[in-house]
Amino acid sequence: MSKLCVRGFSFSLDGYGAGPDQSLDNPLGKGGMALHQWAFATKTFRTMFGQDGGATGIDDDFAQRSFENIGAWILGRNMFGPVRGPWPDESWKGWWGDIPPYHVPVFVLTHHARAPLVMDGGTTFHFVTDSIESVLDQAKRAAKGKDVRLGGGVATIKQYLRAGLIDEMHLVMSPVFMGTGENLFAGLDLPALGYACTDRVSTPAATHLIVTRQA
Repeated sequence: MSKLCVRGFSFSLDGYGAGPDQSLDNPLGKGGMALHQWAFATKTFRTMFGQDGGATGIDDDFAQRSFENIGAWILGRNMFGPVRGPWPDESWKGWWGDIPPYHVPVFVLTHHARAPLVMDGGTTFHFVTDSIESVLDQAKRAAKGKDVRLGGGVATIKQYLRAGLIDEMHLVMSPVFMGTGENLFAGLDLPALGYACTDRVSTPAATHLIVTRQA
């Protein structure tokens, strides 16, 4: 049965999942790159972006597993790009160049409709203005029995958490303080929403946390 999962989502010691002031030069917000150093060093991520080398071990194992059995993705609009408001044109095609790293259908939540964008490598971006529940239904159908990965950002994950729609999360606590940005946990009562931490593994670069919705 298809599940909605968050995988490899990094946050700081003080709970921030993105830095402030996202822009073309700072796609993860100011200081946001520091949250993902554990991933950038792995063999999985270096291979994904056409680079040699990279570390193996626990961090790489988690990075590799984060892409397994994924049939579709859901992204908030800010995860697709820095453009705000109505689309001025269709020139912006994402942060990733001609071959995005998804290779499956990707559903982008937005208030402003846009035609589907077909990219090389099997990725098609669908820009959807429906409710989060409807988008999840569409993504599950597209996933054809595989899991749907919720890529973020913070606001999108919190929407799905409040609705109790996320089945499992792999969160990664990076050993940095942000001080400001988008806080992943502010305004949420995860125990009341039915979520609990069911496993954790620490490495020198990060602490991997598995959070699951309790039956």
